[in-house]
Amino acid sequence: MPSPPPFPGRLESRLPGVGTTIFTVMSRLAAECGALNLSQGYPDFSAPPELYDLVLKHMRAGSNQYAPMAGVAPLRAAIAAKVERLYGTRYDPEHEITVTAGGTQAIFTAVACLVRPGDEVIVLEPAYDSYAPAIELSGGTPVRVPLAFPGYRPDWAAVRARVGPRTRMILVNTPHNPSGTCWGPADLEALAAVVRGTGIVVGADEVYEHVLFDGRRHQSCAGHPELASRSFVMSSFGKTYHVTGWKVGYVLAPRALTAEFRKAHQFVVFTVNTPVQLALAGWMADESRYLELGAFYQRKRDLFRAGLAATRLEPLPCEGTYFQLASYARVSDEPDTVLAERLTRELGVASIPLSPFYAEPRQDRVLRFCFAKGEETLQRACERLARL
Repeated sequence: MPSPPPFPGRLESRLPGVGTTIFTVMSRLAAECGALNLSQGYPDFSAPPELYDLVLKHMRAGSNQYAPMAGVAPLRAAIAAKVERLYGTRYDPEHEITVTAGGTQAIFTAVACLVRPGDEVIVLEPAYDSYAPAIELSGGTPVRVPLAFPGYRPDWAAVRARVGPRTRMILVNTPHNPSGTCWGPADLEALAAVVRGTGIVVGADEVYEHVLFDGRRHQSCAGHPELASRSFVMSSFGKTYHVTGWKVGYVLAPRALTAEFRKAHQFVVFTVNTPVQLALAGWMADESRYLELGAFYQRKRDLFRAGLAATRLEPLPCEGTYFQLASYARVSDEPDTVLAERLTRELGVASIPLSPFYAEPRQDRVLRFCFAKGEETLQRACERLARL
């Protein structure tokens, strides 16, 4: 059959500088080359079968129609109880918790419901690649503040210097993707000082809230009363329970912000998969399933870092998330995108170059590896990287 004819009009892209994401590009290349995929951030192992059984149970019970727009009541209640136990803040499930189609939809909707043309949104770079497009599609302008290499800690004086009369929002992320850096209490205090006395809203991307190492505790904006009063706090069941393809997350926000969020949310996705929501509500009853996540991933982090010791790559500090940055300064002067492609084709290990996490070209000679993989996969990857 013939292909459809070309678009007959003049097409002006709303995102002229955006192409296919680096995550899609590298995962596709990994598949083409039969490489070990340590690029895109998802596990290569499954959740316990009991979780799948719960979903099937609710499907067979007939829970297959639209859920309430904000999410099923049992799941919102379970989220409220978890957040109160961990961070000491009681969010009203009816008016302050919304279930979303994953973290990315939560981020997009939080931006879209408030940011108007001419508004500015401060973003700390390197940044997850959905932030800037969400801002630009809403007519806003991303204002980028760099996190200093190699520690990737916020420079709060620099953040304060970029606040202006058009600043509508500050997007923050801890534990931080791609660096693995985690905030301490002083960072929350510093952020609160920056926004104090303003109408600035905080968008807090906390999807790795349960993946911290070496005894660290997550510093959530939900647990800081001053920040909780002006924050969208976003998390992800996909990251927590190894089911990223289910695309279910949630947003915490005070009542006035939630009302605005839901105005947009209902027209972006309206609601989220009903039997999966009900299954997650039951699964959350056992809090060890998220409280033990840090120790689970720390074992993988330590295994992977030990394997990298036999290579010429130099691992950078990793305090949280399931990503390990590694410097290749002792290996090559190639641009990171070139080396990442070469490692995939020649050694059979796919990673993510760090430069796409920045708006402007930057070469710190760093690659990101995802260690949310089985032990055998991580060991085989390190053996291959040792040939570099």
